[in-house]
Amino acid sequence: MPAPSPKSAPTPTPAAAGPARSAPSATARPPAAGPSRFGPVALVVAAGISVQFGAALAVMIMPRAGAAGVVTLRLAAAALVLLVLCRPKVRGYSRADWGTVVAFGVAMAGMNGLFYQSIDRIPLGPAVTLEVLGPLVLSVVVSRRLVNLLWAGLALAGVALLAGHGGGSGFGGLDLLGAAFALGAGVMWAAYIVFSARTGRRFPQADGLAIAMAVAAVLSLPLGVVEAGGDLLVPGTLALGVGVAVLSSVLPYTLELLALRRLPAPTFAVLMSLEPAIAATAGFLLLNQAMSVPDALAIALVIAASMGAVRSQSRTASA
Repeated sequence: MPAPSPKSAPTPTPAAAGPARSAPSATARPPAAGPSRFGPVALVVAAGISVQFGAALAVMIMPRAGAAGVVTLRLAAAALVLLVLCRPKVRGYSRADWGTVVAFGVAMAGMNGLFYQSIDRIPLGPAVTLEVLGPLVLSVVVSRRLVNLLWAGLALAGVALLAGHGGGSGFGGLDLLGAAFALGAGVMWAAYIVFSARTGRRFPQADGLAIAMAVAAVLSLPLGVVEAGGDLLVPGTLALGVGVAVLSSVLPYTLELLALRRLPAPTFAVLMSLEPAIAATAGFLLLNQAMSVPDALAIALVIAASMGAVRSQSRTASA
């Protein structure tokens, strides 16, 4: 799931992409006209592919370290990279500042932990589809436009299609605990977006992100040790865990920041709404997780709802 941004947009969007990722906020330059606009779009798509293929790699190493062990490896590796790169200062902050960044870290740990428990039990595409409902609901709640209720209804129709379909990879054939974990990850994703924005206002650069990632890694460590024990230190497992961290956090974070230098934030959010489809593709190619026609239609409905909510919200902000 995000490499998270150092400073999320104050207004939440439903398209912050995948675990531990939110739309990086930046004062984006106006998009360049003509073919040059394809560059930042390609960067965002590449970031989404990196995140979801990183999640697929995580599923592949779960038999070695378990879901909690993979979360620990990913968060610890990402925290180490961010702490080395950012070298955040830890003095001069108020108690409220520390409360905010710790809450951000708790939300990050919860989002990642629940999501990885989910994809350990259900296919990647439906898991991301259910997870994205959290940011979508948050967007509808904070919006003052009645039209967003339409987008919420469209998303619910997609979920109902998954729930009513009894096929092998549909919600009707999914492990209920896995689906519950995905929905819980969506709730934590919404909390992540809120505290990411607050942390970005209180901490400079990516300092708050680095500290929060360290908090998340510390919180996940006991669970990972209990589940995986010494398997976490097996060189092959450790290397794959670092690979998950790079694919799911370090690489997409870098690509997204580069993209936002030339891409408006609302356009970025719309592109991130494609992640359920990217996740389903990654699950099919790497994990042999077949997707039926009802599955694909359900995912398409949720994607359409996310895009619609983002566009409605961006029009409200510009009005």
